Amino acid sequence: MEPAASAPAAPSPRLAPREGRRHRDMILSLLVLLIPIGLGMTYWRVVLDGDKPIAKDPSSAVQLASAHFTVVQPTGLGEDWTVTSANFRNENGGATLRIGYADPDADPILMVQSTVPAATLVPAEVGDEGKRTGTFRSANRAWMTYAGRPGEIAFIVTEENRTIVLVGKTDQKNLETLASALP
Repeated sequence: MEPAASAPAAPSPRLAPREGRRHRDMILSLLVLLIPIGLGMTYWRVVLDGDKPIAKDPSSAVQLASAHFTVVQPTGLGEDWTVTSANFRNENGGATLRIGYADPDADPILMVQSTVPAATLVPAEVGDEGKRTGTFRSANRAWMTYAGRPGEIAFIVTEENRTIVLVGKTDQKNLETLASALP
């Protein structure tokens, strides 16, 4: 018997240089995806004002709080100030109204009006690490200024029947504007 002749080895399957995928193909595929996404984002931001804070009507929370204490609301703020949340609760031995604002820089500011004793309310809103840094005098009140949690500034005034706290991660100028707008 003669040894079996070995079959010639099959050539390995390789693509010719022009048959494979090139970088240009990948870039075109990405552009097909990124262009509609970019157009959609532009439409959302420009036409639909997608970056604007969502406004909320605080009237129902203010009405509930008015049964427990005199509520002060800012007057004369520009249209670039937006109410973003409003909440009223009976808690901790008192009534508390919280109204959230987005200032002109879109930074959050929380205005708290409460009959809860200041010794309980202030650490809860400003944080235990809050330290008094000075005062700010508006036309109607003298506010104590505090440095609260990291990045937060707070204005606090204690009146006979309530405590008002303004706290936010914003410039002090914006807190002064809000404090000055309270009658």
